[in-house]
Amino acid sequence: MCAICLTTMKPGHGHAIFTAECSHTFHFHCITANVKHGNRICPVCRAKWKEIPFQNPSFSASTDIPRINQVSSQRDDAVATMLRRIPSQPANNVGGRRSSSLPNVPEPVVFDDDESLDQLAGTTQINNDAQTDHNVINTMEIKTYPEVSAVSKSASHDNFGLLVHLKAPKRNITESSSPTSVQNSRAPIDLVTVLDVSGSMAGTKLALLKRAMSFVIQNLSSSDRLSVVAFSSTACRIFPLQRMTDSGRQHALQAVNSLSPNGGTNIAEGLRKGAKVFVDRKFKNPVGSIMLLSDGQDTYTISSRPHIGTDYRSLVPNSIQRNNGSGLHIPVHAFGFGIDHDATTMHSISEISGGTFSFIEAEDVIQDAFAQCIGGLLSVVVQELQVEVVCVHPKLQLSSVKAGSYQTNLTANARTASIKVGDLYAEEERDFLVTLNVPVDKSSNEMSLLVVRGFYRDPMTKEMMGLVETSEVKIQRPSVARGQVVSIEVDRQRNRLRAAEAMDEARVKAERCDLSGAVSVLDNCHKALAETVSAKAGDRLCVALAAELKEMQERMTNQRVYEQSGRAYVLSGLSSHSWQRATARGDSTESTSLMQAYQTPSMVDMVTRSQTLILGSPQLGLRPAKSFPDRKKEK
Repeated sequence: MCAICLTTMKPGHGHAIFTAECSHTFHFHCITANVKHGNRICPVCRAKWKEIPFQNPSFSASTDIPRINQVSSQRDDAVATMLRRIPSQPANNVGGRRSSSLPNVPEPVVFDDDESLDQLAGTTQINNDAQTDHNVINTMEIKTYPEVSAVSKSASHDNFGLLVHLKAPKRNITESSSPTSVQNSRAPIDLVTVLDVSGSMAGTKLALLKRAMSFVIQNLSSSDRLSVVAFSSTACRIFPLQRMTDSGRQHALQAVNSLSPNGGTNIAEGLRKGAKVFVDRKFKNPVGSIMLLSDGQDTYTISSRPHIGTDYRSLVPNSIQRNNGSGLHIPVHAFGFGIDHDATTMHSISEISGGTFSFIEAEDVIQDAFAQCIGGLLSVVVQELQVEVVCVHPKLQLSSVKAGSYQTNLTANARTASIKVGDLYAEEERDFLVTLNVPVDKSSNEMSLLVVRGFYRDPMTKEMMGLVETSEVKIQRPSVARGQVVSIEVDRQRNRLRAAEAMDEARVKAERCDLSGAVSVLDNCHKALAETVSAKAGDRLCVALAAELKEMQERMTNQRVYEQSGRAYVLSGLSSHSWQRATARGDSTESTSLMQAYQTPSMVDMVTRSQTLILGSPQLGLRPAKSFPDRKKEK
């Protein structure tokens, strides 16, 4: 099977076959389309080729196609060609009623048939590498920023803001790193994809989904394991949890290519099967996650039970609910595909499980959206991170901890707060705004406010690591505090939180059909942000927030527009801000490029790889962008 187009390769069938120096084979026309812009990387094993197949220049596409604000004809050609290569099968109809006919794959009662882990490469070698480099790179960065540097002795300051900034360490890889060392620089994953193959997925959607799944399969290593669950009216595990060796990839591609569209949409059953893979497995990789994709509404659990209202927990198995103390901590990263999916359901599933919700409005960016997600999942460097903020001065009390969707706990005496952060991707950042009440204090010229401490698990060594405790955060207490400048860092995060609160308030009004009220909330927030210190300084995050608020207003111009795209766009934005993690949303035009706010270097690399695979050079989709705001290096 050709790993690019997912169709069989047999001599004499009218297609030339190219065998690369790494021994992987492809249709000649597929691989020439892939390498015509100079890409010399094998799509399967990522080996760097010394020689590449040559194609007649007359087949080369123009390279002066505008980069943004219009769909590239080059991408259209690539997608159209791919659709011709992957034939869509018509939905089955029995007596005029669509029936479910998922691949006839035998399922055991217990999913304990998962392939054993690659103990040598996946554990021994990783542990050795981690031990060698642990003291060099595996340290969390912690910074603190008080709102102002001084408060006069005779004054009190309620809700004094103090920002706690965290940044995960880098992966220990370079451009010259070998494929083995790259693989061993991260924790291997158990990934389960739960895919909607209902009748509405027929044609272009299913072909694009198969293409995106092929990309995921090709970018997993031999230490990673993948299982595929397909659902329509029922659900079926069509591929068990197996390592992505060359053979494993081949079998996974065959399973994905066997999918055909039919039946209704039973998301709950799909998730039940996906969670069962994790519950029943005999072996366990350090990282685990579910990727859920659907283009419709659950017609079996929610719609058929209208009296349960907003009880979306019935869709999510208890074993993967994040507030279940004995749960598996398996986040569901949900992808709403097209304009007909149930965004509220998909967003709720992701929130309940601790995952993110992405809105794929333009169907042809599904591969980029998957790429961004696995770019993060394949770079987990911190797990079970928990942070504590402890007051130092005896008269201090914490008044709030702004942590979005992260679970927080404030002690009864309000002097200690904890935040359960969980997993972090390489170089991923988190900002938490703590407020405290600073009392009058004439006893000293300075005041110690708090210290930050915590711990996390290193997924490579599986050891618990203590964070390097920050030195005491202090402010000056002069007799008179003059000319105080508000910290740009604190002001920036206040703006982010204020914008997220406005988005949520506007969404509530929009759901009540008060679109004018929703637009007013967003507009008032937009005006308020413009008057802040960081906005006046031209801060990039504030510029992006302003653009985001305007985009949401445009998607609330009338009920039809809100129903089609506004709701999903807002919910995906809220998901991104509440977890401080990148999500895909919208149609990926320039006006929505602000979704890159939380994108990590590993995500950028994987998205670039996705675009290169489709087009030969990066063009549209989730365009690479560094995380912002840019932070100046402190001396």
